[in-house]
Amino acid sequence: MFNSNLMFLYYMNTYIEYVSILSLIFAMCFFFLGISYMLSIMTPSIDKTVGYECGFDPFSDARDPFNIKFYLISILFLILDVEISFFFPWAFSLNYFHYGGYYIMYLFFLVLMFGYIYEWHNKCLDWD
Repeated sequence: MFNSNLMFLYYMNTYIEYVSILSLIFAMCFFFLGISYMLSIMTPSIDKTVGYECGFDPFSDARDPFNIKFYLISILFLILDVEISFFFPWAFSLNYFHYGGYYIMYLFFLVLMFGYIYEWHNKCLDWD
């Protein structure tokens, strides 16, 4: 039979290791944050305290016209980011794929590149 006190001490030692590593990480984070706060030069000005909203004046009239191009480009990049996020699970599970998994993802990448070239050709990404 085994001694329950020894098992308890064994499990407590592993928890003590985790807690000590976590406390070391937190101590280092707070140390570096404190050092950077003390060494930084703080010169507050009106320009730094004003809210910045993507190049627009945040306190202007709501009926003022604005350039819609920013929103169109942000939607295009959002779609591109969502499509790129499919590459991460594929990359982590490469060991389990046969050739079909490679070719399907390369086909997906090819369609993604054709869409990007289409956007570029139609000057959707130009700011002018």
